[in-house]
Amino acid sequence: MSSTSNPIEPTKCNDMMQVRTGVDSIDAQLVELLTVRFAYMDAAARIKTERSAVRDEVRKQQVLANVKAAARSAGISTELVDDLWELLVEASIAYELEKWDAKRA
Repeated sequence: MSSTSNPIEPTKCNDMMQVRTGVDSIDAQLVELLTVRFAYMDAAARIKTERSAVRDEVRKQQVLANVKAAARSAGISTELVDDLWELLVEASIAYELEKWDAKRA
């Protein structure tokens, strides 16, 4: 993974190899962050005493609003971020339900 550890800035890329190295580096970082995010889902599954508490629509809307605000501040598409996070949150809920059930089986 050494080829992806020190990519150059996107604005300084001069060829597709540099672009791909940067994308691969970002993808690896995203996977690391997702690992941590799902560890929080493990914690939530351990902490919540009721299965019905796993799906919290109020919290889901808060998360989506937070990331849309962050996207707006960053100058990227709020629609794109909303779509991505909708998938991420739903996957997180499914994961947490699976973990919740497994801990109480």
